[in-house]
Amino acid sequence: MPGKFELYKDKGSQFRFRLKAGNGEIIAAGSESYPDKKSALKGIASIQKNAAEAKIVDTTIEAEAKKPAAKKTAEKKPAAKKTAAKKSAVKKPAAKKPATKKTAEPKSAE
Repeated sequence: MPGKFELYKDKGSQFRFRLKAGNGEIIAAGSESYPDKKSALKGIASIQKNAAEAKIVDTTIEAEAKKPAAKKTAEKKPAAKKTAAKKSAVKKPAAKKPATKKTAEPKSAE
């Protein structure tokens, strides 16, 4: 079963549409609202015409490249904490050495 555009009225009595897959799942939604049905149908026709040749522009690639250095550093901090935790886990408390008696200096005979 092919997909379909579903035309409906929103809470404000404006026309909107969404695209549903053949199984009924909504795969595209969020059209703008249209004051009349004719305008909404023109919006659907525009998508049908333009979508077949539309290019995909992945803006997430550009966004990743533009992240400030501070955020990249922040992402690395958890790794640094793990390293510090490992170091402290590796360190063992120094074993107590038996106390050595200090030899008293010989008393001088006076």
